[in-house]
Amino acid sequence: MNAANPKISPAPPVIRQLDDATANRIAAGEVVERPASAVKELVENALDAGARRIRVDVAGGGKVLIRVSDDGHGMTPSDLPLALSRHATSKIDGSDLLDIRSFGFRGEALPSLGAVARLTISTRAEGHEGAQITVAGGAVGPVRPAAQNRGTQVELRDLFYATPARLKFLRSDRTEVQAITDTVRRLAMAEPFVGFTLHDADEARDLLRAEAEQGELFDALEARLARLMGRDFTENALRIDTERDGVRLSGMAALPTYSRGAAVAQYLFVNGRPVRDKMLLGALRAAYADVLARDRHPAAALFIDCDPHLVDVNVHPAKAEVRFRDPGLVRGLIVTVLRHALAGAGHRASNTVAAETLDALRPEPRAYQMDFAGRPAPGALRAAYAAQAPALAEAPTPFARTEPEQGPTEAPLGAARAQVHGNYIIAQTQTGIVIVDQHAAHERLVYERLKAQMAANGVPAQALLIPEIVPLSPGDTRRLMDHAPALARLGLVVEPFGPEAVAIRETPAALGEVNARALVADILDELADLGTSGLLGARIDAVLSRMACHGSVRSGRQMRADEMNALLREMEATPLSGQCNHGRPTYVELKLTDIEKLFGRR
Repeated sequence: MNAANPKISPAPPVIRQLDDATANRIAAGEVVERPASAVKELVENALDAGARRIRVDVAGGGKVLIRVSDDGHGMTPSDLPLALSRHATSKIDGSDLLDIRSFGFRGEALPSLGAVARLTISTRAEGHEGAQITVAGGAVGPVRPAAQNRGTQVELRDLFYATPARLKFLRSDRTEVQAITDTVRRLAMAEPFVGFTLHDADEARDLLRAEAEQGELFDALEARLARLMGRDFTENALRIDTERDGVRLSGMAALPTYSRGAAVAQYLFVNGRPVRDKMLLGALRAAYADVLARDRHPAAALFIDCDPHLVDVNVHPAKAEVRFRDPGLVRGLIVTVLRHALAGAGHRASNTVAAETLDALRPEPRAYQMDFAGRPAPGALRAAYAAQAPALAEAPTPFARTEPEQGPTEAPLGAARAQVHGNYIIAQTQTGIVIVDQHAAHERLVYERLKAQMAANGVPAQALLIPEIVPLSPGDTRRLMDHAPALARLGLVVEPFGPEAVAIRETPAALGEVNARALVADILDELADLGTSGLLGARIDAVLSRMACHGSVRSGRQMRADEMNALLREMEATPLSGQCNHGRPTYVELKLTDIEKLFGRR
């Protein structure tokens, strides 16, 4: 306790003006975290310059070389020294920092990169001669003539050589290349009419190649997403395009049965800028909360477009997070639109379910060594079969139960033909067969029925004999009371009890006995993290889900043909019936052509 505080000097501190080189290194520490950050800044500059083709070459995981070439407007020789000055930019004039319509606007990227690496810029603008300038460790060289097509090439070598301590924090070359690939992929999604190439010079191969797409914007976007996320995604995703109060949400969101084991296929863009914003990601999770298990994650590429004055992009050094003037509007738009789209998909499930089923059914090729000498003669085989034929004809099939053919095969889920193993309904369609998990399907139907009833009649509440007083900080008390009307609609009635406490008077009846103090604490945590809370609604939905599970058709119950067909028709009419309450598929559809392939008929 008696040791001197190293931060307290006996002499008064001296205020010094940092030189430009030091200031640029500090800026680089904020803007350029790793090679992928440098790629992001340079590619965004190319896009702001109107480039239609962009090529990125990397070596040594981006630590040895990053070269970004574009066919944009280029720069004049007189522009080059100014481009390497701090806070020099052509993107804004400084009159309105909220009216940001470009990727870059701070004028920090090039001087910051030049302060920590060896930077060479070669450029030519239309009607001007080509020029080149170099900067190494902050030392700027003279402008020289250069042979250059229209556009700009920025070559960055020996990243962080001027700050070697920073190199120790970088990952392996493979990991850094993966981060660069993800960065270019996100920017390529945002600009489908621009061609992108990412080339690994070490392995002499293209890591990513996306030619400029043609056609209408949405068709071009779908083609670009198919190229970058896979055709399985676009074939199993729903088109989103809705506008509300000046905010437009567009893009594609996958069906719940096309989910992932990690949040690796979630791409969000605000006014064309790729972002990783926790509020937007939370809204995406909330939209799928009722149709996915906790360990599954949705896949989506969503674009939010609004007036630049409604969103602040200048809240994060890397511009990866944004702040909306009305975050509740944006979050509500994402949740509502996605839930409506998923409900509108009805009983539809992803075709990858059928593909996985066919892969499981397809036998592995085996090589048999036939002992022709030990085989019985064909006549003996026929005699043995003839002797066993009556027994085979009379053998029972305890696992299957068939009914006379009835029901419309032209219906989406066809007509029930049999029930096997007491749980699976086999239905015939005009183009194949459908296998339905009767328990999972009925569980979703009952769950949707219970939710509709609760939405129509409200959430029943149970009054506490003695209100529970929960002490809170003044800030938490105000935050909770701001959301009191919404909580009351869910059966949780909260009243202020002085400036530093609340009184819980009623709790949702569906939850039974509730630890009100813990519930309020969890709700406040979610409000602090996301600005809104869906926790209470999620807990009520979980109770309804358990009720639906216990109230649905049990596995092992024998069903009549009319019951099976009634279940199929109700599935066709019920939203989200393609997956159970836990996100698993309720049915598998196999096309006749695929079945014939299994037996070598095609």
